[in-house]
Amino acid sequence: MTQLIAITKLAPSQISALINDYLAICKFKVVAMLVLTAWVGLALAPDVGRGMGVQLISLLGIGLLSAAAAVINHVVDSEIDSKMARTRHRPVAKGRLSKFHALSFATVIGVSGFIMLMLWANPLTAILTLFALVGYAFIYTSFLKRATPQNIVIGGLAGAMPPLLGWVSETGQMAAAPWLLVMIIFTWTPPHFWALAIARKSDYERAKIPMLPVTHGIDFCKTCVVAYSILLALVCVLPYLIGMSGAIYLIASTVLNGIFIYKAVKLKMAGSDDTAMDLFRFSIVHLMVLFVVLFVDKWLVI
Repeated sequence: MTQLIAITKLAPSQISALINDYLAICKFKVVAMLVLTAWVGLALAPDVGRGMGVQLISLLGIGLLSAAAAVINHVVDSEIDSKMARTRHRPVAKGRLSKFHALSFATVIGVSGFIMLMLWANPLTAILTLFALVGYAFIYTSFLKRATPQNIVIGGLAGAMPPLLGWVSETGQMAAAPWLLVMIIFTWTPPHFWALAIARKSDYERAKIPMLPVTHGIDFCKTCVVAYSILLALVCVLPYLIGMSGAIYLIASTVLNGIFIYKAVKLKMAGSDDTAMDLFRFSIVHLMVLFVVLFVDKWLVI
């Protein structure tokens, strides 16, 4: 209540800055991408006659729990964030938001999201989404990130779950098909983050985080990026092979993965920090367009 009263005394510009800080600790853009992939998983699931409003509430629930995980990540990593140029201005690391207020916020949105999924989706979706939160916010952030250079590979499963969550929210059942979408994100995650880690190697060294370019060298990490890029291209063919998608998706996937592999090889052959960041930025576009095309191929192509 004291915090609420204090907020009412802030100037409009201060309120706007506070809202931006809360959006920042939610990792709004990342969560938006996760919700997009969950939406595609939902859209590709068998139609069971649920209304659009119920579907939107289910996606909101998944988004809120994902945002709660992101907030916890900011709290747990605040000391590390303060040592890295890329993250030192984050609200919790900078002290603009206290850990108590951040965790209180995470509790509110996390519980709200869980209740939404229990009431408007189904218990299985709520439990799986909660497991994904625990996997990312605690197992990855608190342990794996600090323990092994394979942190991104192992911990990437939690971030790859949204397509399955979207599917299960619609059907209430597990199935093999959405796991292919999970595999796409799971395979995409290492080259995406390793490209960033190559460009920000000194940051991770300063924070004593055992990212692959820190523990095994940049050249070895570049080789792994190429290998995973090729593996990603192969995994992306699977939805077409099982009939989940059609020719439009196959063509788009081939083009996107061809560009991905080209940029990965370019990074390997004569890569600089700029080349690594170019691959990192493209990988975001790659995943977003890939999932949009999955939806378009399913619903908008006659």
